[in-house]
Amino acid sequence: MDKKEIALVTGGSRGIGSAIARKLASDGFMVVVNYLSSEEKAKNLKEEILKEGGNCEIYKADVSKSHEAKELVKFSESLGEIGVLINNAGITRDSLIVRMTEEDWDQVVDTNLKGAFNCIKEVSGLMIKRKRGVIVNISSIVGIYGNAGQTNYASSKAALIGLTKSLAKELGKRNIRVNAVAPGFILTEMTEKLSEDMEREIRERIPLKRFGTPEEVANLVSFLCSEKASYINGAVIEISGGLVV
Repeated sequence: MDKKEIALVTGGSRGIGSAIARKLASDGFMVVVNYLSSEEKAKNLKEEILKEGGNCEIYKADVSKSHEAKELVKFSESLGEIGVLINNAGITRDSLIVRMTEEDWDQVVDTNLKGAFNCIKEVSGLMIKRKRGVIVNISSIVGIYGNAGQTNYASSKAALIGLTKSLAKELGKRNIRVNAVAPGFILTEMTEKLSEDMEREIRERIPLKRFGTPEEVANLVSFLCSEKASYINGAVIEISGGLVV
């Protein structure tokens, strides 16, 4: 098999991650989909991408653990050269701060923030040697504006923005662009848990009067990974339908 340019997508087996994987595969990348618990969904996604004429491999790893992130990158590099890294892996453990456990805090920060750090640390050295690369961190509008009951999640997503802006300065001189995407309310398993009243209230605060789709987020990520975005670096782009917070 000829080696291709690799797009590594963490947490890519479902929701926004799977839409990003599909889109980047259609853009011509060899996509490596990282997953942790959703093996069946990862396998199904791989089959779908292959049927559509794309290239995809899947790899199980807990990116919050440095040695597993290292093995994930090593596997990806065995298939080609990593040109794109999408840090999408993320979890929620929602609770008011007075009830939040240390474990809830640590798990969210470890996955959402440390996971991105671990993957960037392994990938950035490869990109520096090649003097090219694109990193996109999937943050959240909650990381910009905050949200009651999500202090751990909001903190991790806000930290991703700081990570993005710092890395854009650090790696930009090596022709490596680093940007962040901050989705609002997107139609995923996470938003399916909302009550009808809550969903109605949120829609009223969105000028477009609807939730976004994972495919709309994927289109933005695809653009940031393309040469059309060659002068965009250190940006944090909201994709929220104009949500009023």
